[in-house]
Amino acid sequence: KWRIVFPNNGRQWEDWKQTSVCYSGNRIQTTKHTWLSFLPQNLFVQFHRLGNLYFFFLVVLNWFPQVEVFHREITMLPLVVVLLASMIKDAIEDYRKYRFDKMINLSKTRVYDK
Repeated sequence: KWRIVFPNNGRQWEDWKQTSVCYSGNRIQTTKHTWLSFLPQNLFVQFHRLGNLYFFFLVVLNWFPQVEVFHREITMLPLVVVLLASMIKDAIEDYRKYRFDKMINLSKTRVYDK
């Protein structure tokens, strides 16, 4: 498949050098995370949800012996399952976006110029 790019060669051509410093390249990137930033960013997003904060509060509360209702590990289980399922879903979605971006960025292009 070919991508066809029509550049705008009007008044902005004079400012091209100044503008090109701001942009590192002409590639498409729709992924949210990198491999190193996935875990911290995903946990940050997950704990902005009220349900996850509620379960986290129960886990923290259950570590105090005075208010312990269940075993500590049993209380952590729902939170870990929900967080793990969400992380797996987000990782698969991000990987699909990465593959699609790579396919688009490696496709051949034709640039028409005056």
